[in-house]
Amino acid sequence: MTRNPMPVFYKDWEALAAEKLERGAFEYIRGGSGSGETLLANETAFRQWAIIPRVLRDVSSVEISTSILDQPIQAPILLAPVGYQKLAYPQGELAAAKAAEKAGVPYIASTVSDYSLEEISEHTPQGNNWFQLYWSTNEALTFSMVKRAEQAGYKAIVVTVDTGVLGWRSSSFVHHFSPVRATRGGANFRKDPVFQALVTEWTEDNIIKEIENNKRRDHMTWDDILRLREITSLPIILKGIQHPKDAEKAAELGFEGIIVSNHGGRQLDAAISSLESLSPIVDAVKDRIAIIVDGGIRSGTDVYKALALGADAVSIGRPYIYGLAAYGEEGVVQVIEQYKSQLISALRLSGEANMKHLSRENLHRY
Repeated sequence: MTRNPMPVFYKDWEALAAEKLERGAFEYIRGGSGSGETLLANETAFRQWAIIPRVLRDVSSVEISTSILDQPIQAPILLAPVGYQKLAYPQGELAAAKAAEKAGVPYIASTVSDYSLEEISEHTPQGNNWFQLYWSTNEALTFSMVKRAEQAGYKAIVVTVDTGVLGWRSSSFVHHFSPVRATRGGANFRKDPVFQALVTEWTEDNIIKEIENNKRRDHMTWDDILRLREITSLPIILKGIQHPKDAEKAAELGFEGIIVSNHGGRQLDAAISSLESLSPIVDAVKDRIAIIVDGGIRSGTDVYKALALGADAVSIGRPYIYGLAAYGEEGVVQVIEQYKSQLISALRLSGEANMKHLSRENLHRY
């Protein structure tokens, strides 16, 4: 049996995805907001740091397994929530979640998945699945989705806090592209009893209209999120934290984790890069709350740098979606395994057998 040739570098995965996908779908996945300033900053921030190797150390055995929220994982890598994954591959989220299960890393299922949270859970009986929540304008719908996630065996709720208003995504205008219309997506809405009661006439246009009307809330506050404690015992992670004061507030209120994120450069253009946000946040809340970072992480070496700057783990989005577009489940597994191998190599070559010992002393800033 001849195996498909697998790309090795992020740009090669991206190029292969561009070949396989319809132009509007690819640009929707690839693009950022506005002029793409934040999207570019996320990547270039990692190039400002160099690793300082140490020598004459025993690196014959290197361990990258760890735990996050007291959950064991095989590497400090999570698959970030990405909506409408049928844009990339027909089995979409099912294939990506299965790959995460095989690789032993958490999969964060998006509110706007093309397969329902129940379908994803059923497809990955041994998976470590988390559920990402967009806070709806209809709070009953929000709470219904959280309850469904807990009943389906999800292990954490990830509340996205930076999308009360959608960023100005120029590629969608240029290519006249709507992901929900392209994939007939929104499975979590379509299968929710609260949402079903909102749609007076079950036509595709009405369904899409109600999804858009109920997808996000522009006046969410800390008090709103605290009410989740009344309906779920799952850990709650806030995704979209960029300021140390917000990180401190999250820790003070007892949330279990934060994801330092600017939504992959898809919300506020000219926002601070995720990596630049990380160090001040680590200084403010390290050891008080789990810290995950996403945005611009294009290799295992970038994972190394994020860990050295104080992150407990990273999450990746576009890289695994490009793997999904290229070769489905097999492509996602390959992307994850490449990140693992690159991280192990960076640890050994820098003289660090235990990634938990990484610190800023391992890095030099240009």
